[in-house]
Amino acid sequence: MIDTHVHFWNFDPVRDSWITDDMKVIRKDFSPKNLMRIYGELKISGCIAVQASQTEAENEFLLSLANHNDIIKGIVGWIDLKNPNLIERLYYWNNFKKIKGWRHVLQAESAEFILDPKFIDGIKQLKNYGYTYDLLCYHNQLESIIKMVDQIPEQPFVLDHCGKPDVKSQDLSAWAENIKILAQNPRVYCKISGLLAEADWKNWKEVEIFNCFDVIFENFGPNRVMYGSDWPVMLISRPYLDWFNLVSKYVERFTEQERKLIFNANAKAFYKV
Repeated sequence: MIDTHVHFWNFDPVRDSWITDDMKVIRKDFSPKNLMRIYGELKISGCIAVQASQTEAENEFLLSLANHNDIIKGIVGWIDLKNPNLIERLYYWNNFKKIKGWRHVLQAESAEFILDPKFIDGIKQLKNYGYTYDLLCYHNQLESIIKMVDQIPEQPFVLDHCGKPDVKSQDLSAWAENIKILAQNPRVYCKISGLLAEADWKNWKEVEIFNCFDVIFENFGPNRVMYGSDWPVMLISRPYLDWFNLVSKYVERFTEQERKLIFNANAKAFYKV
């Protein structure tokens, strides 16, 4: 099994200011060694390490970890897609085969940023290097994401955290309609990850998470869905095992072959690991 969404960091209160006081459980360092025991117990063979900082130094940091930790099977790094020297930077990073794709924290950006022709032109360059692109956005940004993705039909995308629906309020209708539209693009995959952060951290109910899963699987199907934990961010709500067991319970309804796709094969095919 592969966990397609984890983060590592040496905590810095200035750089990591998004980790607020009410998230104190993750206001500390997290490294691959913190995952070894739980991965061993669950027979998870490795992970995709996803950027948490928006500098190219983050790529160096994750590559250094990958060089010393076999559980990191691939890296989703960060690069400035509007950089006039983007081609040069992509050429440089292409020397490091552990880097499989890129991500920008679009949830912090405006619709104008997402639909900026310079940004879109940057993503258009990625296919020349075989790179994927992770889409990190809130549910109310999906219309802009759809417009952006439609302009880059050949690019492999994956939607992080199911597009961050409002799990807490269960106001899912607009999100569900946009998921339906986005999923019509066969190059877009989806990670079932990150939903605990969008729920009432301490008081969510299983049905609230499953309602979101229903929409994702109805539209993407088991052929384009990947398991991810969003560790350590998900620790603000529950231990790793709780999330893994929740996903495992939901996917019991699928065949053994479909469960292998969700937990392994889709990730291997998408990220080429």
